Amino acid sequence: MEMLAPGTPAPDFCLPDAKGTEICLPTFRGRWVVLYFYPRDNTPGCTLEAKGFSEEVDAFKELDAMIIGISSDSPESHTKFIEKHDLKVLLLADPAHRVLEAYHAWQPKKLYGREFLGTVRSTYIIDPDGIIREVWPKVRVTGHVEKVRQRLEELRQSG
Repeated sequence: MEMLAPGTPAPDFCLPDAKGTEICLPTFRGRWVVLYFYPRDNTPGCTLEAKGFSEEVDAFKELDAMIIGISSDSPESHTKFIEKHDLKVLLLADPAHRVLEAYHAWQPKKLYGREFLGTVRSTYIIDPDGIIREVWPKVRVTGHVEKVRQRLEELRQSG
């Protein structure tokens, strides 16, 4: 399944954060949003990615961008993940996979010859008008945060 294409409107959503407070994407209109989907709290790759975005959160704030991570984990799981690793990014819970599906991040995967549905690590940059400007399908964690920040800088400069 193809990811959503740049130039298309980002699907709106509301999901609970780690405290159970409902957070809605339209709240961030007027700002850039880095929306990343990841498979599971407290796993090596996901921890590395969340810590990487957390370390750069100030640089993204200077670019007027909000970083939001979404997985199918519960708000309680997110709370433990945030506390354990001192994360600075906003994590939202999507146990019903509604938003994961809307952004085509819930796809068939294979592990040890077994096929199952799961989260494909992917990232979107959404502009202040709610339009998708960049997509990274099947993200490799190493160097990814830097690539996202550089691309956001380019997009902001090009207007």
